[in-house]
Amino acid sequence: MATLTNLGFPRIGAKRELKQALEAFWRGDASSQALLDTAARLRHRHWQLQRDAGADVVPCNDFSLYDQVLDTAFLFDAIPERYRALADADPLAGYFALARGAQGDGHDLHALEMTKWFDTNYHYLVPELTKDQRFRLRGDKPVAEFLEARALGFNARPVILGPVSFLLLSKTVDGSDRLALLEALIPAYVSLLQQLDEAGAEWVQVDEPCLVLDQDAADLAAYQQAYAAFADVDGPRLLLATYFGALGENLALVKKLPIAGLHIDLVRAPEQLDAVLDVLPSSFVLSLGLVDGRNIWRTDLDRALSLAKHAQQRMGDARLQIAPSCSLLHVPFDASTEKALPDELHAWLAFAREKIGELRTLADALAEKPSAQHALQEARERQASRRHSTSVHRAAVARRIRGLDPAAARRASPHERRRSLQQQKLALPPYPTTTIGSFPQTHEVRDARARYKSGKLAEADYEAFLEAETGKCIRFQEEIGLDVLVHGEFERNDMVEYFGEQLDGFAFTRNGWVQSYGSRCVKPPIIYGDVQRPAPMTVRWSRYAQSLTQRPMKGMLTGPVTVLQWSFVRDDQPRSDTCLQIALALRDEVLDLETAGIGVIQIDEPALREGLPLRRTDWHAYLDWAVRCFRITASGVADTTQIHTHMCYSEFNDIIDAVAAMDADVISIETSRSRMELLDAFVKFRYPNQIGPGVYDIHSPRVPDTEEMIALLEKAQSVLSAEQLWVNPDCGLKTRGWPETRAALMSLVQAAQAMRSKLSAAA
Repeated sequence: MATLTNLGFPRIGAKRELKQALEAFWRGDASSQALLDTAARLRHRHWQLQRDAGADVVPCNDFSLYDQVLDTAFLFDAIPERYRALADADPLAGYFALARGAQGDGHDLHALEMTKWFDTNYHYLVPELTKDQRFRLRGDKPVAEFLEARALGFNARPVILGPVSFLLLSKTVDGSDRLALLEALIPAYVSLLQQLDEAGAEWVQVDEPCLVLDQDAADLAAYQQAYAAFADVDGPRLLLATYFGALGENLALVKKLPIAGLHIDLVRAPEQLDAVLDVLPSSFVLSLGLVDGRNIWRTDLDRALSLAKHAQQRMGDARLQIAPSCSLLHVPFDASTEKALPDELHAWLAFAREKIGELRTLADALAEKPSAQHALQEARERQASRRHSTSVHRAAVARRIRGLDPAAARRASPHERRRSLQQQKLALPPYPTTTIGSFPQTHEVRDARARYKSGKLAEADYEAFLEAETGKCIRFQEEIGLDVLVHGEFERNDMVEYFGEQLDGFAFTRNGWVQSYGSRCVKPPIIYGDVQRPAPMTVRWSRYAQSLTQRPMKGMLTGPVTVLQWSFVRDDQPRSDTCLQIALALRDEVLDLETAGIGVIQIDEPALREGLPLRRTDWHAYLDWAVRCFRITASGVADTTQIHTHMCYSEFNDIIDAVAAMDADVISIETSRSRMELLDAFVKFRYPNQIGPGVYDIHSPRVPDTEEMIALLEKAQSVLSAEQLWVNPDCGLKTRGWPETRAALMSLVQAAQAMRSKLSAAA
């Protein structure tokens, strides 16, 4: 009988218990032992839930207090020198300093750079390495968690990030070759595998997700070197796990590696099954990724079962495993708790718990158990209900798209003319200052929203509260001297959810949280049907905010690609079609903001790059429709209306042409963690429009001083003209507290004023 396994499980807990424990520890309200106790309870609970749902083998070491890549770096002592003293004295404090930075008690440490995990909305910490990097085992987390699971009676398989993917996901701060470090890294991995073997682990899941990317000869040689070294050592059998795409030409390498098993993603790449079966050594175990680990829709079990039966006929049951396509980290916990969703929609959904149940049905069907037939029939009825539902398709949306004028994706004039007209209208000083949008969402703000939603606070009282908060925010910005203001977004819960709640075709869960990074959790909307805007969404608050000040007020929208990418998207039509529907809805909002007197409008697209297909051959098609959707959103306004966009935690070198093609008047980007490294792409490209390189890392509690910000701006000015530069934080301030926000923004304004003085003196 095929074995049901799982590659990974959500860490945060059904009620976000990990988030609460982390933040209590960071505030000093809970001890490190209390945090670790919570983590242990969650692991036990999650293993039990997976087994109860039908898993034969559960993963261990997939749990993390912050991030699995950071865990790997810390495990192998890949700790930059600036953190080492703290990590040696207090490992937990050192670990969190790498993730969040640290300030005080004699420390002033920047956090590691953070970027997206492949094309998901999960962020990982980028390890920093040097050419003389040394590796050793530091601690015993994988072994300890395996022993913990076994002591509790679970059949567990340790999960580790493979050595080649670890290096490829890292950066060298001295420009050296990352893969040249493999020889030094291998002995540490060998030691870990030997310890797991001694602990009794029969199998280890080694994740090498980079094998679904374009890999060059040096990359492929690195896999050969690493796994040949592992084969020379007595140890557990290795299951090489690949996901997020097809192995493609890399299969030629994988079939020769001295491993015992292979996991492949048959959700994103079902076409690869025959190619894998044709070359699979007769001793290999094959793990089939049959259920989507990244989306929330019920699986077409007939289609999945067809793939599984095909593999079963080719290789039998003994060497066959079935699993999700990837770790279930990317989906919410349990759909059964969503009592408020319409029954029809609820029947179409499967979260982590339900996905393991679907796999159980597939395993039982492969074994020809009669009990599986009822579940398969129920699944067919759910699929048919979704296909024929009248709530999914809207004729008016289809008509609008058919009649779309190609000119809708073009501004009336080129940027140079627009820039002159905008400056005449806005009269901004050199190095204009602004923020990215949100201001701190305090306990009072969240409490008022919760009381309003639960009916405990009247709408008029809630509106009065929001007006008061908005007024305070605007007065603060005026007092410190910001040039382009924002209203603070106190009425918004999330930069995607807020818009989705006001658009047709979206639905929302109450408990559908997923981890973005660390303790940051998001509750993605569900796009289940055609999208349209029934009424204005942001105009009321932007108009009110502008009425309180003579300075320019910036309207704040989330762009169509980001709304798409940060939602659970319908899978019954191309993503490009859904994105175009969102773009047209947002275009209406942009025009209404302009009509309401808002002369600066920011359309955030932080997810543009993360949506890139993993293979370069597919990039062009994606970027064509993604850029077109942004331009459709932005291009209906007059030349005098200034369009901003914002992108964070992206590498721009490979997509700078597309970024320029978006034709935003101003782009703000994350650069503080990279110390302005991300500007290189704009410099080499000779990017013509205006740029706001972030000078304040809002994802860390650390507050930079004025001199540090000036140094970053001077570094930026050494490669860009003063006329191009804006001054802003890296991202919105929603997650920060008011004391650090005040201090950082005052320093930001002072830094801009200092740069203006230097510019005047040089004139």
